[in-house]
Amino acid sequence: MSRSSGSVADATGNWVDSLAPAWSRPYLRLARLDRPIGSWLLLMPCWWSCALAAIAAGTTAPNPAHLVLFFLGAFAMRGAGCTWNDIVDRDLDARVERTRSRPIPSGQVSVAQAAAFLVLQSLIGLAVLLSFNSFTIRLGVASLAIVAVYPFMKRITYWPQIVLGLAFSWGALMGWAAQFGGLALPALLLYAGSIAWVIGYDTIYAHQDREDDALIGIKSTALLFGERTKPMLALFYTLAALIIGTAARAAGAGPVFAVGLLAFAAHLGWQVVRLDIADPDGCLALFKSNRDAGLILFAGLLLDAAVRRLA
Repeated sequence: MSRSSGSVADATGNWVDSLAPAWSRPYLRLARLDRPIGSWLLLMPCWWSCALAAIAAGTTAPNPAHLVLFFLGAFAMRGAGCTWNDIVDRDLDARVERTRSRPIPSGQVSVAQAAAFLVLQSLIGLAVLLSFNSFTIRLGVASLAIVAVYPFMKRITYWPQIVLGLAFSWGALMGWAAQFGGLALPALLLYAGSIAWVIGYDTIYAHQDREDDALIGIKSTALLFGERTKPMLALFYTLAALIIGTAARAAGAGPVFAVGLLAFAAHLGWQVVRLDIADPDGCLALFKSNRDAGLILFAGLLLDAAVRRLA
């Protein structure tokens, strides 16, 4: 697919390029529906939290309606967040090879059109949020402050991945709140563990752009860690597994979950071993593999809830 077709440099050969009506493609690209991995990564902590709450509540499975609502909300709000990020970063994106073909810097849509689309996606997310209890609604609204400031963090700190972790891990609180109407230690621990996971995988992702970022003054943990990325990645992934394991234990999870946690940790370890920071395509593939890691952990939580209830 040529650049002139409007395709984004790092997302060619997808259903948006080949199947979507031409008029809709820039908007679908703004929402990142041509590369939905980010929506899956936003969804994973939501589903983990729902399954953790099921274990704590002694039910055989999470509320199916909650799982569906979080799925819809994750795709809507990730799209809104990406649209906001593209509006804020439009001048920077125009200076980076991988991002200059995005809809705004390439001229496929105007800033005003992108802003209108942002409002539409936010309204869809709001409709989903209003399906939950009042505490969960307030909790969801509170996350917007983090989402709003995230695009500016890369300009002022080498740790924007922490802020992304705060935003992308918020679902670890939401699933529990949807079940119980409040928060407790297991949810807070799950949130902390998820933040460590996000810092790890987004550091891998940031290595794709580190040379361009250095030239234009954008900061990231990829630039901060440099050749120390593997040991730092191992540190954050170890923290993620340990803290999430502690969260599950606090909620009453048993040996079935422990097997899932070991598989999750093994997947993260595999990423560390395979990582080559000089290979952008390899970094992207490892980053995307975190959806599988998240689903492995979710499966462990689901099975543990089912087995403990039936025992």
